[in-house]
Amino acid sequence: MRQLFSVSKLFSVMATVFVMTVAVGCQAGSGEKFEAGKHYFVLPQPVRTSDPQKIEVAEVFWYGCPHCFQYTSQVKEWADGLQEDVTFVRNPSTLGRKTAEIHTRAYYAAKAMGNLDKMHGKLFSAYHVKKNRMKNEREISDVFLEAGVERDQFSSVFNSFGVISQSMQAQSRATGYRVTGTPCIIVNGKYRITGESAGSNEGMLEVAEFLIEKERQAKK
Repeated sequence: MRQLFSVSKLFSVMATVFVMTVAVGCQAGSGEKFEAGKHYFVLPQPVRTSDPQKIEVAEVFWYGCPHCFQYTSQVKEWADGLQEDVTFVRNPSTLGRKTAEIHTRAYYAAKAMGNLDKMHGKLFSAYHVKKNRMKNEREISDVFLEAGVERDQFSSVFNSFGVISQSMQAQSRATGYRVTGTPCIIVNGKYRITGESAGSNEGMLEVAEFLIEKERQAKK
């Protein structure tokens, strides 16, 4: 009788341990796929987005960055497939480089002239393929001239108050994003993703999708 009781008790203990193990396993499986501070970083102060009604994804880049050059077309292709509640923007950054400030103005000049889609790739190509380092206004205007934009027209837009103002705002946002390198992705002005934190530049998009869904659920 004593032996039967011991066996029954043993089975009872084993069953309890099994249930607890399954429960712990389920809890572990329900955890978030990506962790703050490891795969992405929560900004100490959110940065205002372009449209509060949508979830914003910002690609932070610099024309002189070889990784940005390789990455930008992949990001654009990914962004083209985003749902309607998500808006995609680019934010040029100087990374503290004096010459990069005019690169930022080149981006906003192209945007102001309505030919950003064409010039964005040409500016990258000029720097990395044609080795035009775009160190001054003249060298940048050479890129626009090849695309059919007269120097006088370019100069007028490049030095306009609107373009200079947008460039300054872009640098202010980059400071708020706590950008230390490019490329990086900012989700809804709250989260910064880097290639290092995500494991690769390609991995940034996967983490971005996770954070987009996180923001989507928070809005419900």
